[in-house]
Amino acid sequence: MTESASSKHPRSRSVPRAVLAVAGRGALALGTVASTVLGVGAVAVLGEPSAAPQAPPLARQNVEPAPVEPGSSAPGRSATGSEPGAESGDDPVRDWANEVAAVVDVPARALVSYVNADLAMRSRAPSCGVDWATLAGIGRVESDHGRYSGRRLGADAVPSTPIIGVPLDGGEDVRAITDTDDGVLDGDTVHDRAVGPMQFIPSTWAKWSTDGSGDGVGDPHNLDDAAMAAARYLCAGGRDMRSGDGWWSGVMSYNNSVSYARKVFSLAERYAQAGSRDE
Repeated sequence: MTESASSKHPRSRSVPRAVLAVAGRGALALGTVASTVLGVGAVAVLGEPSAAPQAPPLARQNVEPAPVEPGSSAPGRSATGSEPGAESGDDPVRDWANEVAAVVDVPARALVSYVNADLAMRSRAPSCGVDWATLAGIGRVESDHGRYSGRRLGADAVPSTPIIGVPLDGGEDVRAITDTDDGVLDGDTVHDRAVGPMQFIPSTWAKWSTDGSGDGVGDPHNLDDAAMAAARYLCAGGRDMRSGDGWWSGVMSYNNSVSYARKVFSLAERYAQAGSRDE
């Protein structure tokens, strides 16, 4: 995984009670795709591996790290707000995402991915407490929510062109990881590369691959799938993401850097506040 990169608004934007009701829908499928199935499915969806693009390192975008001590607290826990009711409409997740996207620089479609993962994990691992704001913080640092280098996040939650990192060849600031997926995900048959909007290394994806979109395939280039897999990864080992120790342990397992975790903390605080403001 590679490090890249509000004003008030009428109505509260905490995740509403009406939104919780959709957690059981098919769109929130949490089936883990076994690595053997992943290889076949990914080839079917992505085709045979092509030559990997010479992508530059993801830019360290201007995110101010939060001045907080590691392990001291988790972000966003003080943000509160009332819950809108039936007036949310037929698609409360989308309605909520549209409201939040109007006041914070996150595409509504990306918010849908993060919130769906949050809601699914409330059912799957209620003791973990991973939240959409933390997932959004990671998504912002890793790929600007799938918009890295001018890309657009499509209605299908897939960036307009694949986001593929530099070869992990042991060069400056990168680990040395030889190819583990025969180039299926990253197009590189020599070294692994981080892929997709949440920047999963292929070997990590093989373990945590998840179908978050309900199409039967775990695809790291799809933010629905990648956000769900990231949520499961953060919750590994019975971790409590609501505690200071748990949150920092989870985020630093994603990227073992205090500076990285402080950036994610800062963003998660900002997003949680934007999502819970009252009039």
